[in-house]
Amino acid sequence: MDILLTINGREYEAEISDSETGRAFMALLPLSFEMEDENGNGKCRYLSKKLPVKSEAIGHINAGDIMLFGPSCLVIFYDSFETSYSYTRLGRIKNPEDIKRIAGRRDADVSFRII
Repeated sequence: MDILLTINGREYEAEISDSETGRAFMALLPLSFEMEDENGNGKCRYLSKKLPVKSEAIGHINAGDIMLFGPSCLVIFYDSFETSYSYTRLGRIKNPEDIKRIAGRRDADVSFRII
């Protein structure tokens, strides 16, 4: 399931997982809001609706991963790192090469829409 994700004016194509969580997220689209910088490695925003979760210990996050922390905290990661936290995998940006430069260390205007 493909979407167009726009961060601070830069468009990225992303794939959302074909899962219960992914389908519930797709039902919310289009979405547009500001996302706050979180821990110097991602953008987060609490959604107004709780989504189904299937949390797992991820171990390693890659730049471009789109995850759900708990039932409503949407996170877009712009850096790669090791983690002990558990997330529900939601999707992945297909071309995240410059995402750290575009999104890094400040709040970001973000929109999601179905292609």
